[in-house]
Amino acid sequence: MSNWVRAHTNIALIKYWGKADEDLILPMNNSLSLTLDAFYTETSVTFDDALRSDELYLDDRMQDLAALKKVKTVLDLVREKAGITSKAKVMSYNHVPTAAGLASSASGLAALAGAASLAAGLELSSEELSKLARRGSGSASRSIYGGFAEWQKGTSHETSFAVPVDDADWDIGMLFIVVSDNKKDVSSREGMSRTVQTSPFYQGWLDSLDDDLSAMKLAIKEQDIHEVGVIAERNALKMHATTLGADPPFTYWSPDSMKAMEAVRALRDKGYSVHFTMDAGPNVKLICRQTQLEEIRTHLLNDFSESQLISARPGPGLHVVSRPGSQ
Repeated sequence: MSNWVRAHTNIALIKYWGKADEDLILPMNNSLSLTLDAFYTETSVTFDDALRSDELYLDDRMQDLAALKKVKTVLDLVREKAGITSKAKVMSYNHVPTAAGLASSASGLAALAGAASLAAGLELSSEELSKLARRGSGSASRSIYGGFAEWQKGTSHETSFAVPVDDADWDIGMLFIVVSDNKKDVSSREGMSRTVQTSPFYQGWLDSLDDDLSAMKLAIKEQDIHEVGVIAERNALKMHATTLGADPPFTYWSPDSMKAMEAVRALRDKGYSVHFTMDAGPNVKLICRQTQLEEIRTHLLNDFSESQLISARPGPGLHVVSRPGSQ
């Protein structure tokens, strides 16, 4: 029987935006995220000498070579480490809309790193799994852990990995406002590259990151939901500002993204400690008290449909499940 590995998405509160090394996926800056329970990927890998090439099935549909590219990078590293040459069949079920700014690549590549290692008989530490997942997708390095995790940028494959920061076992939650689950016009990879190379605002973003990161770690340590939200919102807005300075300029915001941001500000005026963050996509994530998630959700039903609002709580790290969908 195949072993399935489940990894949950993480949402960065201090953003990763820009690579120092495209091949190794080394970031320009440290980032910090919260792993969530609402979205996840389940993956199983089978190495089989009878296969002539690697195969990837996502939600029971065979994927093309483009989708296989990131997967093959991780599989090749596992094969090298395990001393095997067999091709692999990868089965993956995504409980996250793909490429819509909801961190599907984070959960997908973290689950793959875990499942491929398991199938190859490797017993890797969390640090080694984080490095392996990073080679598929940078943000996947953080999905190895539950709660808050920091991806340390490092300067080489060996020094760039995520570490746990806090188990998030306190009154913090997130509410997703899904304004679109369509594929993005500008991929994260393309967006980062264009911004780093052409935006005059990018250096300002980098220069402010250490202060944001230090302040965020202190706010987490003190379990200060207001400060966590303030810092995350500020950090996200600075990141998105860099894209407007790129050549050609672009934005991930849609009219509904703006509507969601205004709804958050209206909730603050009502006295709620709620702030937003956004990744490379139009969807808006609200940082708030777990104990107020349902109240806030009820208020937002005035502007958004029930299906657009998804409540999330801190989620677990990478773990094995007996079959897809099992607890």
